[in-house]
Amino acid sequence: MTQAAPTPAPGPRYTRLVAELPASVPFVGPEAQERAAGRPFRARLGANENGFGPSPRAIAAMAEAAAGAWMYGDSLSHDLRNALAAHHGCAPENVIVGEGIDGLLGNLVRLVVAPGDRVVTSAGAYPTFNYHVAGFGGELVCVPYRGDAEDPQALIARAAAADAKLVYISNPDNPMASHHGPQVILDMLAAVPPGCVMVLDEAYIEFAPDGTAPAIDPDDPRVIRMRTFSKGYGLAGARVGYALGAPGLIAAFDKIRNHFGMSRVSQAGALAALHDQDWLAATCAKVARARARIEAIAAENGLGALPSATNFVAIDCGGDGALATRVLHELAARAIFVRKPSVAPQDRCIRVSCGPDAELDALAEALPDALAAARG
Repeated sequence: MTQAAPTPAPGPRYTRLVAELPASVPFVGPEAQERAAGRPFRARLGANENGFGPSPRAIAAMAEAAAGAWMYGDSLSHDLRNALAAHHGCAPENVIVGEGIDGLLGNLVRLVVAPGDRVVTSAGAYPTFNYHVAGFGGELVCVPYRGDAEDPQALIARAAAADAKLVYISNPDNPMASHHGPQVILDMLAAVPPGCVMVLDEAYIEFAPDGTAPAIDPDDPRVIRMRTFSKGYGLAGARVGYALGAPGLIAAFDKIRNHFGMSRVSQAGALAALHDQDWLAATCAKVARARARIEAIAAENGLGALPSATNFVAIDCGGDGALATRVLHELAARAIFVRKPSVAPQDRCIRVSCGPDAELDALAEALPDALAAARG
């Protein structure tokens, strides 16, 4: 007598990969923390948003586009892609627009990483990239920071040894705000092993010293450069990122991307923001002043601030990761939202985003008591 097949358990039959993934997300947003605490933050200084806001032209363009929100956005982001190509001196075929750098990273990993493929990054670098690699079954190979900065030579050496499909570096870096000069990045690119693509995340490039961005041939198939409207342009909530790369790689995104992922409102806002470079320059000046203010607040409390080429500052709390975590929690108890690196020894720091004077005033008021409580 044949035995009946077992009845499947109710509910979805997840893939083995998904079933084995941890139930975690890269970041817990400030809104979730506010709901848990039952009150809003006085200072939102943890997500590296641009608290100085977007160009008024971008706001006006988005308001006008909102009346057409009943229509899908242009699936090719034609106007924005062409404007970005003109801005960067390349062809539209070198540009892909997507739902922030996070969305583009997810698509890139999906394009090239199969279960078991190796990907190289720095231990403690941007966790959302790691999240995508894990989600597609890739094997993450990490190298340590060197002197609170990513180590390009070590990344390339490990990529060659591991036969990696991708090697990731952010310049300037998150979470430490350090940066490398253009020749360092060009030397890294020259050494990319065959069959590997360098992912150059330049989310914070607008805040870096002039000349930080290297001159790279947009048709170079060894690299893809990630840029965003979330930071310098102040449009984090609009979710507009873009990548610059060789036409073949850019065209491959069309095989798997969400073709209607970009709303009309977001495209209009980004296009108007791109055309207001004066506002971007004024914002970068405000960020520079805010960096100096954060450094001064740290010094007033006997703490050291690491040099920053971004819109945030890493503050060394003078101990280990446990102390920095206590400082972070004590600041949150005083309604100040900041974040911190996750991997030692960088986890000895807290990371404070640049923001308007009122929010930095709140930080200056809360930090002495938070430090005392954390140390006590």
